[in-house]
Amino acid sequence: MTDAHTPAAPKCPPSPAAAEAAGPSASAVGSATSTATTPVTEPAAGFATAATKVSDAHSPALASEPPIVSVRDLTVTFNPGKRPIKAVNGVDLVVRRGESIALIGESGSGKSVTLRSLLRLHSERRTVIGGQIDIAGHAVLSLSNRALADYRGRVASMIFQEPLLALDPVYTVGAQIIESIRRHEKISVADARKRALELFERVRIPSPERRLDAYPHEMSGGMRQRAMIALALACRPQVLLADEPTTALDATVQIQILLLLRELQRELGLAIIFVTHDMGAAVEVAERFAVMYAGRIVEEGPTREVMHNPRHPYTLALMQSRAHGAMAKGARLASIAGSPPDLAALPPGCAFAGRCVFAEPRCHEIQPDAVQLSELHRARCIRTDATAAGMPRIEPATV
Repeated sequence: MTDAHTPAAPKCPPSPAAAEAAGPSASAVGSATSTATTPVTEPAAGFATAATKVSDAHSPALASEPPIVSVRDLTVTFNPGKRPIKAVNGVDLVVRRGESIALIGESGSGKSVTLRSLLRLHSERRTVIGGQIDIAGHAVLSLSNRALADYRGRVASMIFQEPLLALDPVYTVGAQIIESIRRHEKISVADARKRALELFERVRIPSPERRLDAYPHEMSGGMRQRAMIALALACRPQVLLADEPTTALDATVQIQILLLLRELQRELGLAIIFVTHDMGAAVEVAERFAVMYAGRIVEEGPTREVMHNPRHPYTLALMQSRAHGAMAKGARLASIAGSPPDLAALPPGCAFAGRCVFAEPRCHEIQPDAVQLSELHRARCIRTDATAAGMPRIEPATV
């Protein structure tokens, strides 16, 4: 089971007919939205926070402010049958205003499950969520259904991984944005359409007025993702959740979308949580990394520090398994041996121990505590002394 395919509870459907025709994935989009109210040439003054540069997120002034996202000991357990699946196991996460953080890891590590928990998109009937989630003063796990509908899109909004599945196929993209705006604000259709047009201009959709009247299937993949970003910004959120927004796009369009997200974050002062398995993409957007494995954050720190000095064996293995430029003849591309653990039967010790080249007997017996490596850098591993020297060298294959 992978975290990207967890069922999502419907949030605020665009209309009863649309919900019936398009299903829960489309109806979930209706309230996970937000927008800009000013012309494209200026930052949106109406957003919940002033424009903040990414580098300002760790300034003394902002560091003294309470975090906009505070997640404490988050646990998510699915009950699909006889054996409960522990998809998230004690995640702690803090994000400040204007800060961006990337959740990185293999499929099934709990990234998307964590992200969807911030909007309570999991089926309440088969999901047990524990811990504490506070976002912009809202205790998310305690919200009533009505308060939750108001919270989604207005406070926190999501860019879904596949916009063709998230957008309603029986309504034009413009109609969906207009309805999302009017769900949260008392505004005329004409004014909502004007705002939607400004959003399309902001995300650089060509011929924006004509595209407002286009259906999702009439757009290219890159254009749909830009429309999905516009929809996510339609109600001026304070927190933007991006669930692998570039996975289905080609390399050129990926770069364009990443640069667009970074630009919007700086202009609008958004806090962004970016889920990806691509470390190269994460570097373009995030100023902080949180590496996840088997439902836990195993290493966290500033992007530059984690990239140049990774200390958890899993982070080291992820970085070594990436190909950088041309490879020498006979050189082997490193891979991580084995498979991720069964989340329905997690081992008593470190979940990565069975695949770790640094593992020793006690790694299989105890859960490692977080080791503080610097002021902002920490890793959950009892072998951080050994990982300081890096991964063992892989010898070239004989030819």
